[in-house]
Amino acid sequence: MSHVLDNPALASLTGPHAHFAERRGRVLRYPADVSPWLALPDDPGPDDWADLAALAGPGAEVPLAGYCGELPAGWDVTFHVDGVQLVDDGIAAAPDPEAVRLGAADVPEMLDLVERTRPGPFLPRTVELGTYLGIRRDGALIAMAGERLHPPGWTEISAVCTDPAFRGEGLATRLILAVAHGIRERGENPFLHTGAGNTNAIRLYESLGFRLRRTTAFLAARAPEPLTDERELATS
Repeated sequence: MSHVLDNPALASLTGPHAHFAERRGRVLRYPADVSPWLALPDDPGPDDWADLAALAGPGAEVPLAGYCGELPAGWDVTFHVDGVQLVDDGIAAAPDPEAVRLGAADVPEMLDLVERTRPGPFLPRTVELGTYLGIRRDGALIAMAGERLHPPGWTEISAVCTDPAFRGEGLATRLILAVAHGIRERGENPFLHTGAGNTNAIRLYESLGFRLRRTTAFLAARAPEPLTDERELATS
């Protein structure tokens, strides 16, 4: 039986994040300024790949995070990194007195911190996906973490980053536990993704009470061109 975390983007975009979904046939995606995640059905066929190509545009690079099947003819892999998915297995979640809620007004500082620390994709409207918490020193944002994918009953912790000048103080740990606390307060379970080669981060997450659920992949592929499908994009 399929688990909701086997295709978390699809579960998110047909569930709690349905209001973000841009749809073409059975293919869904977040708006381009919210998240690069998109969702193929569990059993994509030729029509689904045609819809994905039309949704992305001819020759566009398409993120296919979590997809482990074969690509059809005409699609070329442009990026591939093995990844892991970890889930709550007894996290000592707790609020943090120094953590503050971040919102739209904080986005310029959040984007600057992401640019300097490279935790993964964070875009101008990513903050809309869930709760983001930060820690400030002398008014400056020096660390943050927040919520991304939201399959029913689960919330992904993402964008965990700390200014290099403040690393080693345990700020990332504190923010992970604080974000996890908020998720637990809603009666949901925290989970997260990271690269399989990111062994230091994996050790940290496991020490906090996460466990490996499955291996996955982060990849991107270039859509074929030209496109011949003229069906319209629908937003749901």
